[in-house]
Amino acid sequence: MKNGGYMKDALILFVITLISGFLLGGAYQITKDPIEKATEAANMAAYKKVFPEAADFTSDDKMEAAVETCNTELLSQNFGKVGVENAFQAVDASGTAQGYVITSYSGDSYSGLVKISVGIKEDGTINGIEFLEISDTPGLGLKAKEPAFKDQYAGKNKESLTVTKSGNAGDGEINAISGATITSSAVTNAVNAALYYVHSIDR
Repeated sequence: MKNGGYMKDALILFVITLISGFLLGGAYQITKDPIEKATEAANMAAYKKVFPEAADFTSDDKMEAAVETCNTELLSQNFGKVGVENAFQAVDASGTAQGYVITSYSGDSYSGLVKISVGIKEDGTINGIEFLEISDTPGLGLKAKEPAFKDQYAGKNKESLTVTKSGNAGDGEINAISGATITSSAVTNAVNAALYYVHSIDR
């Protein structure tokens, strides 16, 4: 084949690649906004579940900066691969602060990442937790989403919580899911990350 043939093939391939790139870019732009809106709506639904008394959820630069500080400090805590993604103040219709809604996560769950929304009242009492992301084993780790497990957090007022296999959890303890202690610990440490933000970080 002559050089001209190679050049022609290369040019055709370049044009195909260029067109494909434009098409993929266009598809991404078309689907980007709906995906972002769906995610935002799902997150807002979770915030309302963990803090139904709140009329709105607000944040500011200081709270956002506190998230970065929190994540740096969490590296030296004993909570594993945890972090805080974002933090909002839960306010009533008059704008009075009721507490906080924190999105936190742990990378130590049985199937990797678990991400939750945690509602925490002004006095430090956990209002509730809701799952945003978990992909653990059905019948085992996924039991974390069931009320029997997740409702244990509501009403707890400690700076951190631990998991127990005894089935008789104390004030600062959460009963582990039978056969899924790893998931139970990951969820609890994600909650601990949220508690750390509220109790230990200046915002």
